[in-house]
Amino acid sequence: MTGKRETAEDIAQDVFVKAYQSLHTLRGESGARAWLLKITRNTALDYFKSAWYRRIRLPAVMPVRESQMSAENEWLGSYRQREIWRTVMELPRKLRESLLLQAHHGLSMAEIAELLQVSEGTVKSRIHRARTAMNKKFEHGREDDEEGSGRA
Repeated sequence: MTGKRETAEDIAQDVFVKAYQSLHTLRGESGARAWLLKITRNTALDYFKSAWYRRIRLPAVMPVRESQMSAENEWLGSYRQREIWRTVMELPRKLRESLLLQAHHGLSMAEIAELLQVSEGTVKSRIHRARTAMNKKFEHGREDDEEGSGRA
């Protein structure tokens, strides 16, 4: 949600302190994962409301881990990942968080709805709109690549 690894790590530390202090509030009906993600989301939202966040500008790309591939394949893979993350980070916050909770964290529609305190229909709509926006961006990018290769 932050777009910056260091900020995400700071928030994660705050989350685990809050989780430890609030462990007694964990209920059996919702899983520990959803409970922890709710604390994480609320902590990140508090960060976005802070004066510090409003004074700084965050980069649009999340860092990518290195892998054990050839230099060319590694570069292509990291380029694709950076493009995907950049596109995800350009989505409006409501669409981005719904998409990440489902695709990256593997939460169900019901868990996401409970976490975001919206209806399941709203979650489905947000995820659909996020995927549509991502597809349009990548379709548009592919058309640009094909036009560029035809001119050579």
